[in-house]
Amino acid sequence: MSKENILFVIIGLLGGFMIGFFFANSVNQGAMVPTPSAALQSAGGELPSGHPAIPGQGGSSGGAIPEVQAAIEKARQNPTDFESQMKAAELYYQIQRFEGAIEFLKRASELQPDNNEVTVNLANAYFDASKYDDAEKNYVKALTKKPDDLNVRTDLGLTFIFRDPPNYDRAIQEFKRVLDNDASHVQALQNLTVAYTKKSDKTNASATLARLEQVDPGNEAISKLRGEIENMGAK
Repeated sequence: MSKENILFVIIGLLGGFMIGFFFANSVNQGAMVPTPSAALQSAGGELPSGHPAIPGQGGSSGGAIPEVQAAIEKARQNPTDFESQMKAAELYYQIQRFEGAIEFLKRASELQPDNNEVTVNLANAYFDASKYDDAEKNYVKALTKKPDDLNVRTDLGLTFIFRDPPNYDRAIQEFKRVLDNDASHVQALQNLTVAYTKKSDKTNASATLARLEQVDPGNEAISKLRGEIENMGAK
């Protein structure tokens, strides 16, 4: 996946910040056009116009608009048409009907099982549907084919943060693997800070935040992360 097709989003969680990524590509390339990302959301922040909702933040669940309805009908009438499955999934994603997106992405994956872009899109859809175990499985599948995709590995780490119960140690392991390959990976640094904060590991949280400040001093999450770490000492 090219750098131009990767978009990022900051997700506020329990006063901390998580970063996930999603991407947009043409339907002909087997990817979706949602936008999770190039966007900022904090507790009380706003997403840009057209940005899909984040898990747990609500979103549209109403009926399909005519364009979506027509695309869905075409996809169902042509179950072996890969592009139709991807278009239906894309439009379902845009109206935040993630279960519908999953349905058609699964069909697309059956038609092109070696298409790694589809695997990642399916993982992202499962993530947005709050099905973190399924998201994990698909991120792992994608990483077996492209183990150096640091953004996918960062999102894999996020699945361990969001699930219930969370597995902070496994999340930390994945974020550290990303940083072993790119010590300046902003999303991994920020997420690692959060994971340490959630573990009440003030020493490592502070050290990781310091690294984040060096790499991305203008990061809008820094002040809130610092506040979370300071609050640890007050408890």
